[in-house]
Amino acid sequence: MEAYGFPRLNDDQIEALSQKAEEAARSHILSRISLSQIKKLDIFVEAVGTRPVTVTVDIDLGLVNASEPCRVDEVADSAVCEAFDAVKQFLGGLRCQRKQ
Repeated sequence: MEAYGFPRLNDDQIEALSQKAEEAARSHILSRISLSQIKKLDIFVEAVGTRPVTVTVDIDLGLVNASEPCRVDEVADSAVCEAFDAVKQFLGGLRCQRKQ
């Protein structure tokens, strides 16, 4: 767990953080797997609290050809990492804005 020095987040910032994380995960998945091969894609991002913010990212990914479960898990796990990278970038941007 990492701590960032930033002020409390308001509702709009929490919504934007969640949206950025979801977009990053979705973009990563679609860069690795063709949309026509995806049977199911649910991305759940929850940001709770204002300071600290606890972020949860869950991805449910299913392919048309389910013969490659390892690949699905690998792509989903890397998409979660991308989502958290987007969260860190978003929070870092807020911290920089506050310093100005």
